[in-house]
Amino acid sequence: MKRIEKMSLWERLYFPEIFRGLTVTGYHFWRNLLVHALHQVGLRKDLQAAITIQYPDQRAPYPDTFRGRHRLTLKDDDTVQCTACFLCATACPADCIYIEAGEYPDNSVEKFPIRYEIDTLRCVYCGFCVEACPCDAIRMDTGTHPGNLGFSRKEFVETKEVLMERSKELTEMGKAGLYEKYVKPYRHV
Repeated sequence: MKRIEKMSLWERLYFPEIFRGLTVTGYHFWRNLLVHALHQVGLRKDLQAAITIQYPDQRAPYPDTFRGRHRLTLKDDDTVQCTACFLCATACPADCIYIEAGEYPDNSVEKFPIRYEIDTLRCVYCGFCVEACPCDAIRMDTGTHPGNLGFSRKEFVETKEVLMERSKELTEMGKAGLYEKYVKPYRHV
């Protein structure tokens, strides 16, 4: 039998907690207002106030560990680095990676993915696929957010070619160039 615990009188009175939350919010508001006012008149430059970034006109830099869109890394001859070992698909908690393996006709040791797809509607961007990959074939270091790729479910499936092209674009343009290409056109001005 499941036991139901009752809330205490203090927990049933929401007003003390609401008042405490408003106190914290009010403290930060009035402190920042005072610090900004003091900065305007040239006083207390040693105090740091909270600053709001006016997104999307201003952009905070992403840390190097930001998990953005996926990409497949390439070898020097522009072939995919992936060896179709299925470790990324196995580690994926959302089961959004599909790999179909094939063998090189001239190389008896290494496999490659004939088909490599990521269903971005199912992906939770946890990065487990990147951590599981033994040959550093998949990365999430593009610095761009997952975007709206279309209006049907099929358009949200990123193929091997799309993931390889993203790697080429990152090499050519860098993270700032990818941001300009993928994010800026969708900003509302």
